[in-house]
Amino acid sequence: MNANINPFMNVDMSKFMSDFDPSKFAESFTKMTAGYTVPQVNFDAIIDAQRKNMEVLTAVNKAAVESVQALAQRQNEIAQELAKEATDALADLSKLEGPEDAAAKQAELFKSAFEKAVSNSTELAEMMAASNNEATKVINARITESLDEIRKQAVTLKKKK
Repeated sequence: MNANINPFMNVDMSKFMSDFDPSKFAESFTKMTAGYTVPQVNFDAIIDAQRKNMEVLTAVNKAAVESVQALAQRQNEIAQELAKEATDALADLSKLEGPEDAAAKQAELFKSAFEKAVSNSTELAEMMAASNNEATKVINARITESLDEIRKQAVTLKKKK
């Protein structure tokens, strides 16, 4: 057995390199791809689609910021209302006589505070949900429009063949 022969690559590289002709390779590649056509890309449509995407993104971001501001404003209003109600409750509790009256009034105040907290939480959650739903509608509309644009481009390309 010849020690200079590689069993995994039993190729004479000098013969391989002498047979390698880049112009023949290019000619073979040209013949091989002659039957294929590359569709023309409508760059204006791509740029227009991206512009629309950015407009939607900007609009959704603006709406999100406005929603966060409205939510923060409402939370601030709720905090002010709670502070006033707590002050009024303390004033009422200080006027009561006897532990029985105080216990009954505290139970009444706790019940009212709990109901108010549930109501406020529901209101804030509904505000967030409405904002999210609006953003989702805008994004879904743009995705649908974008898919229609892609379909129209595909039809246009098919007609040009």
